[in-house]
Amino acid sequence: MADRQPSSVQTQRGAPKPNSAFLRKLQDHAPNSSQLIGFLTLLISGSVLLIFTGLTVTVTALCFIFFAPLILISSPIWLPIGTILFFCIAGFLSLCGFGVAVIAALSWMYRYFRGLNPPVRTDSTTRGAGSMTLPAMSRTMLASTVGMPRMRLQGPEILRGPG
Repeated sequence: MADRQPSSVQTQRGAPKPNSAFLRKLQDHAPNSSQLIGFLTLLISGSVLLIFTGLTVTVTALCFIFFAPLILISSPIWLPIGTILFFCIAGFLSLCGFGVAVIAALSWMYRYFRGLNPPVRTDSTTRGAGSMTLPAMSRTMLASTVGMPRMRLQGPEILRGPG
């Protein structure tokens, strides 16, 4: 009997369990504590937002049910008031926009006539335009008008002409 116990322990330890590979892979892919806390935070905040969404929809539906008769009865009063309010707000916002445009135009005119505007072309814009020299432009125009490939026209050939 004593002989059987060690051999059974050896076979249990030595023989691989059929689930050991699966468990090992599962343990390798198990999340660490920070990932677990992040997932729990996401789960809790998502649940809270879902509950608030449900409450908002429910309260909105109940308000429509309870206040619909009041809105329907008083609609002859609300329609003219709403129209007048809409036009007043639209006029005020338009006036503000036109005022900003007028102030910007007057500011530009003042700076323009006083000579406070910077020149239109600064160094950074002229550097890019001056990179293509006159012979290069002439070669490009000649190659595009004559139909010759651009790679053949180089250097002094432009002065002599093709041929």
